Amino acid sequence: MSELFAQLWSPQMQAAFTIVVVLLVVLYVLSIVWVVRDAYMRGATWYIWGIVALVPIVGIIAYCLMRPPMLQIDKDEQELEVALKQRQLQKYGECATCGYPVEAEYVICPNCHTQLKNLCTHCNHALDPAWTICPYCATPVGGGRAQSGSSSSSRPSRRRRSSSSSRSHSSSDKS
Repeated sequence: MSELFAQLWSPQMQAAFTIVVVLLVVLYVLSIVWVVRDAYMRGATWYIWGIVALVPIVGIIAYCLMRPPMLQIDKDEQELEVALKQRQLQKYGECATCGYPVEAEYVICPNCHTQLKNLCTHCNHALDPAWTICPYCATPVGGGRAQSGSSSSSRPSRRRRSSSSSRSHSSSDKS
């Protein structure tokens, strides 16, 4: 048996065996480097996965089964896309009457023709119904409201309105 082994274990077989062992060691080291690098890029605790990868074959299989599904850069890009979609959706709303999607600048619903916003009588910009003054040209909205009622009750509201319009004029002059 030893003669058969001596014939098979020739210098050529020794060289081939050495090459195979060196390649396996290089593959083992490269697999550890790959696990550490991939774990780092996925935002996982790379040093722990590096220790796990030291266990031959089992460590790499464990990492491949339990690694995070996405790279950190892909996760960040996905979050940016979601934020962009949310920002784009903020430009849209729904009609209170029919629920049809409408843009923020719409004055009237294109589906049911409900008036969504008022128009400024001076500059024709769309105004929110809660606004008392046009932010584009500083024109008071609904000027007839302050003049209705008794004269004693309308004076304080005129003063408030005139002081708020003078504030808006002075702030528009600054900018």
